[in-house]
Parts: sequence; C-alpha cells; structure tokens
Amino acid sequence: MSGKVEQMIVVTGATGELGAAIVEHLLERVPAERIGVSVRDVTRAQHFADRGVRVRRGSYEDPVALRDSFAGAEQVLLVSGNDPAADVVGLHRGAVEAAVAAGARRIVYTSQHGAVPGNPYRPSGIHVATEAFLADSGVDWTALRNGAYGPLDQVLGPWQLTGAIARPDDGPVPYTDRDEVAEATAVLLAGDRTLDGPATLAAPTAVTFDDLGRIASDLTGRAIGRIVVDDEQWVADQIASGVPEQVARLLLTFYQAARAGYFAEPGSLLAELLGREPRTVADRLAADLGA
Repeated sequence: MSGKVEQMIVVTGATGELGAAIVEHLLERVPAERIGVSVRDVTRAQHFADRGVRVRRGSYEDPVALRDSFAGAEQVLLVSGNDPAADVVGLHRGAVEAAVAAGARRIVYTSQHGAVPGNPYRPSGIHVATEAFLADSGVDWTALRNGAYGPLDQVLGPWQLTGAIARPDDGPVPYTDRDEVAEATAVLLAGDRTLDGPATLAAPTAVTFDDLGRIASDLTGRAIGRIVVDDEQWVADQIASGVPEQVARLLLTFYQAARAGYFAEPGSLLAELLGREPRTVADRLAADLGA
C-alpha cells in the first residue's frame, strides 16, 4: 500500500456547510489525492472530484457503502448527523464501526461544546453516547467539542428591526465562527499534532445576550435592548411564527443549558490551531451589518 493511500483523510458530510468548508481548507494544506469524501449524493460533490478529490458514495444509513468510502483512510472525520427523525446514536455507532473495519488509524468526530451527562440541550446525549463508542472503538480518536457556530442573526433574532434581543433567559456562550471551526479542523487533520479524546474548539470569550446587546448598541449607535421572554411564551411565539413545536422545544433546551452554565467555558485550542486570535462576536456583528 502506498504512502499516499495510508495518509488519506476521508471527510463525511462534505456537501454540508461545515464538511464542505473543512474540505476547502484541507485543499489549501494537502494534495487533493490525499483527500476523500463520503457523501450521500456524489453529483453534489462533483466540484471536489474535478479538483482531484476522491469522491465515493456513503451514508450513515448504508454501512457497506460507508466502509467502502472509508477504504485506505488513515483518518476519518465523522461529521455528526442531525436528523431529528433518525436514530442518530445508532447511525453514529455504525459509522464508527465502519471506520474501524476500514482500517482507519484515527477517527475525528465533530462533537459539541459541553457534551457531558446532564446537559439539558438534547443533542448533547447523542454526542455523549458517540464519544463513548469512540472510547471503546480500539483506535485513536478525537472529539472536537465545537462551540455554537450558527449565524449570529439566527442566534439573536430580528434585533435590527425591533431594536431588542428578545430571547429566553440565557447564560455565557463562546459563540464561534463556523469557518474558523472548519479551518482549525483542517489544520488538525493535515498537521502533525494529535489530540486524544475530547477537546473544546470554541471561541476564547463567552458572552451573554446582555453583552451582545451592548456590543450591538456600540456598533449601531442605537440602544439595543434585551428582553427576557418566558420560556413557554417564547415557544408559543415560535409556533405562531410557523416553527414546529418539536423544533421550538429543542431550541429552548439550548437556552436552558446556557443558563445552567453548560457552555460557559471558553476555549484556547481554536486560537492555537489557527495561529491567530479568532474573530470576536463584535467582528462578526460588524461584518453582518456591513453586508
């Protein structure tokens, strides 16, 4: 087996926003022939194939195809699933088993900041279970506990129109830039540094909605208020705006986890891997306003 094959990095979910960004950053760091992607629909990854990336069909629902898509990989990056209707824990277990069966030497998994037992944010249970599978897999593994990296306009709601951040009671969260998470992940996959077990990949500063209101006020020159909405009222408002109740209640558990301190710890690893200070929420809000 050639050295190139032994050093291959295979990325799942490479047509999703995070996975695609990771592949783009990998292409800046390693030859394309060292990169493979495992995707549900190969036609959506043609732009990677055109640049020399190995594209194979593979999904967590098809263990045989998944194992084939992992063939020759030294490292496999498992991007976590998020289908609320699926048995995501079972799918992740199958993906770990497929990577082991394919001979991967290390599995890197996109976990979640604060993925510990007791965290009320519902996806946390999926990540806790998956990290347990990784620990029992018999191969080296890394769980990147990514900070919340959703767009800030989704986090804050229509504050520019209303002049207020109206959300449930919260707590400090190191809101993290998704592209920087992708870049840092690529740096880790392509480099010589190894991390064993869970590692927090989050912004170095945790902020609350009160903090964000002050930052937004400074940037706009307007007084941006903070309105604490009762949990059940917020769910009712979400439903009234067309959000399914199941989704609204899932989102509510994020605020409940934040106020309980599960996301309060910031991270230093992101800056280390990037080799620079990550973007602050002020930087990101300013960019959003400029756009």
